[in-house]
Amino acid sequence: MDKYFKRAIVSGDTSLGIEFGSTRIKAILINNKFEIIASTSYEWENQWNNQYWTYHPNEMVQGLQDVYAQLKQQVWMNYGITLNRIGCIGLSGMMQGYLVLDRAGELLVPFRTWRNITTTTAAAFLTREFQYKIPERWSIAHLYQAILNHEEHVRKINYMTTLSGYMHFLLTGHKALGVGDASGMFPINRSTRGYNEEMIEQFNELISHRDYPWKLEDLLPTVYSAGDHAGYLHEAGARLIDPEGDLQAGIPFCPPEGDAGTGMVATNSIQPYSGSISAGTSIFAMIVLDKDIGVYPEIDIVTTPDGSPVGMVLANNCTSDINAWVRLFHEFCDAFGYKADASHLFHVLFNKALEADPDGGGLLSYGYYSGEKITGVTQGRPLFVRTPESRFTLANFMRTHLFSAFGALRVGMDILTQRESVKVDHILAHGGLFKTPLVGQKMCAAALNVPVSVMPTAGEGGAWGIAVLASYMIGKENNQSLTDYLNLNVFRDVEAMRIDPDITDVNGFARFMERYTKGITIEQAAADHFTEKR
Repeated sequence: MDKYFKRAIVSGDTSLGIEFGSTRIKAILINNKFEIIASTSYEWENQWNNQYWTYHPNEMVQGLQDVYAQLKQQVWMNYGITLNRIGCIGLSGMMQGYLVLDRAGELLVPFRTWRNITTTTAAAFLTREFQYKIPERWSIAHLYQAILNHEEHVRKINYMTTLSGYMHFLLTGHKALGVGDASGMFPINRSTRGYNEEMIEQFNELISHRDYPWKLEDLLPTVYSAGDHAGYLHEAGARLIDPEGDLQAGIPFCPPEGDAGTGMVATNSIQPYSGSISAGTSIFAMIVLDKDIGVYPEIDIVTTPDGSPVGMVLANNCTSDINAWVRLFHEFCDAFGYKADASHLFHVLFNKALEADPDGGGLLSYGYYSGEKITGVTQGRPLFVRTPESRFTLANFMRTHLFSAFGALRVGMDILTQRESVKVDHILAHGGLFKTPLVGQKMCAAALNVPVSVMPTAGEGGAWGIAVLASYMIGKENNQSLTDYLNLNVFRDVEAMRIDPDITDVNGFARFMERYTKGITIEQAAADHFTEKR
């Protein structure tokens, strides 16, 4: 295997995927058999700055350089080769948010991430204007809110993009975006797989009295579909990734994509009736549609990387509160002089949930670190509630927190499956919540009452997914579709581990959801009355 990998590295028969996620930046180098040669990561965290959740641009670059330096070192240590050639590169990032540049390519305001719920007025107005759901997270909602707020920087905007598009621009100089990521900036025309031209005209007319020196179409990146070439690594980009100067310029880039789309690729769930769930800091389900559906506040319409429509249910909160409780248990172990391994602690605690009462023993939690639009809660207040009669055991405690991670998502999924009769054959899951074998799957199957599978590749997530998309760009045969490429080339011999819903767990989750729905008023009261100055 070492010789096989060495030949791929020396010949540049490789694909590099880098994903800028909400809690870590990850890099994966694969060969043309989609096997992982090297994998590295860099931990980072959003910051609360001037009333916005953001990441500093210096850390974006620092994280990029760090994961590449680790990757380069790993290749040298394992194979004795200095990494200087790569066949193709793809970048992925957390979707949506607001990232605007001036004519010189400098950021005009700090990156406003998807986590910000500051555009309620703009999103609601645009949804009514377009008769198309515009979520608060979308770039166009952020732009219009900045206009309504009379923010001075708006007049100076030359380019608006996402995080993956921004890093792609830094490395290639090309203003490009994959259609899946672009669909989180502005509505996509289903037939052309580009921006909806009629809505662009509506927006331009809406702001015409402001006399800005730009039209909306001037600001947006060019939309590309999976398989397209979207630029090449220029010299400055090569030095930005690899300050040591070994990496050669001229490497082709696939279109930068959002983490939702790369997650769908990593789980091979881009066909109609298939769905994927990504469960990490946030949780979202992507269900590929075969028909148009109504406009709902809880459902976003985005696309797969090849432009097929997708119903997206996104909840802002998922594992943050679970992680905080596990850290508390870790401190408890330390206080007793027991040095617990973090992964083992997760394994033990998650598996305790399998011993719990089906409904979690009457306990209730909300892992809301930020507001949750689906349930109408405006600010985050992580909360744990019980009655004197609740069965307060460790097993029930853990099951309740795992159930709660799916609570807001279930509200949105019910709209798709019950009101719109959208068929979901199965769900393919990935993300940190599913790292402990079986447990996350079992909870998810109970929450959604649908079979849930995890593939061996799912743990690698979007970084592997975008590396596969880069490989598709240079490796597809003639006009081979992305679906055929994934089925015939990538996943032909891959078996998923499937768990069917257990009726006892399904009924238990239903009872939990009754408490969860009724208790939203408690969570909102905490947001209204419990405030701590930062």
